[in-house]
Amino acid sequence: MDWIWLIAAGLLEVVGVIGIKRVAQNNNWTNNLILIGGFIISFQLLIRAMETIPLATAYAVWTGIGTVGAAVVGMLFFKESKSWLRIGCILGIIFSVVGLKMVS
Repeated sequence: MDWIWLIAAGLLEVVGVIGIKRVAQNNNWTNNLILIGGFIISFQLLIRAMETIPLATAYAVWTGIGTVGAAVVGMLFFKESKSWLRIGCILGIIFSVVGLKMVS
């Protein structure tokens, strides 16, 4: 169950990052709520996951999900580069995160 908390924490980190981008574009209450709410809930779920998952693994998986998620959201919704090199690096992060899960 803690892995589900960790994955959810990573996805909510992406929500927080989307909030940062939205606040940068238009600083209003809704966007600030997305930013703050996404990160607060993400941190709470990360704390819960770390009750059984080792620190290094949990943090690496959490940031990996956040990094890949933010990159994908940037490409899909914010017109960021979709170069093959960038996609290859994203795949490298995914393989590394999966590898950490397999050795934990």
